Amino acid sequence: MLEKLFFGHSDGESCIRSEHCSNPVSSHNGPRIVFCIFNIGHYSQCMQTAYCTLGVFALFLLYGYVQELIFQLDGFKPYGFYLTFIQFCVYAFISNVERIIRRDTVRKAPLRVHFILSLLSIGTIGFSNASLGYLNYPTQLVFKCCKLIPVLLGGILIQGKKYGALDFIAALCMSVGLAAFVLADCQVSPSFSVWGICLISFALLMDSCVGNIQEKVLRSYAVSDVEIMFFSYSMGAIWLLASLLISGHLYPAINFCNQHPKETYGYGLLYALTGYFGIQLVLALVHIVGAFVAAIITTGRKVMTVVLSFVLFSKPFSIHYLWSGLLVLLGVYLHSLHKLHSKKKSVLLSARGSSNV
Repeated sequence: MLEKLFFGHSDGESCIRSEHCSNPVSSHNGPRIVFCIFNIGHYSQCMQTAYCTLGVFALFLLYGYVQELIFQLDGFKPYGFYLTFIQFCVYAFISNVERIIRRDTVRKAPLRVHFILSLLSIGTIGFSNASLGYLNYPTQLVFKCCKLIPVLLGGILIQGKKYGALDFIAALCMSVGLAAFVLADCQVSPSFSVWGICLISFALLMDSCVGNIQEKVLRSYAVSDVEIMFFSYSMGAIWLLASLLISGHLYPAINFCNQHPKETYGYGLLYALTGYFGIQLVLALVHIVGAFVAAIITTGRKVMTVVLSFVLFSKPFSIHYLWSGLLVLLGVYLHSLHKLHSKKKSVLLSARGSSNV
């Protein structure tokens, strides 16, 4: 079954669907390579899980801190898409290196498919980054936790999928929690903006589209995740460069970043690197302990990121943030639990079918 994994988002900002095992895989079933270099397969499953979990927390906490730090820079607010351009360039370079190491350099999917995915990736990551100029980081992160809502709609409209009652209950919990969180933010946060809500909502809409289309591409052409990443981000970088040039934002962004190289290019590079390598560890976790446990770990990381955001960056706090955030987490948990039960049921039915042959 295809498992949805997010950059930034998720954990990172763009979603990549990858064909991974839904159940934990023993460390004895073969080498476990991380970052195409480090072999952790000789460690026990417990140690592999511990290493990857620590890595996920360290990298993504740094990822979130650096991202918020960049947008704390006075005057950077209009240049969210330029940050996305830097991010895409780094992702394209690293994924190309990974393709060469894997010897996976022959393109399998048509260029027109990668073209569509690159545009959707721009919409997902670009508008998500741009929204930080108008929203608190915790509000943006809570929105990204609620990606089940557009994914559910996208699955119904694009693929004609059918979902269980628990999925709709999870979506309802997320919707109510999200609405309450936004209402609290509207009342206490001086940086709240309806425009920011529109930007992050559009990013989630693109996220649901790109995820569902990637699933179709993986099934139709048997492409690797690294091929999708390379072409999505390399073509996306070209389109971003062209759009920045045409809109007249390229040279002002370059001039601004040249005046603050450490806070823009330096932190931007760190932001991109932590996002890319963080998702590698999430993928490894899915292999080692299964998607359900991996989802719990990444959700815990998001909670820690929100807490650190309030601690490290001065911002108003309301008790409504707490209960509405917990409601969103309940929705995330119910959705993950439903996926786990569905996979177990599918495996059981498959086993029964095999026994009747």
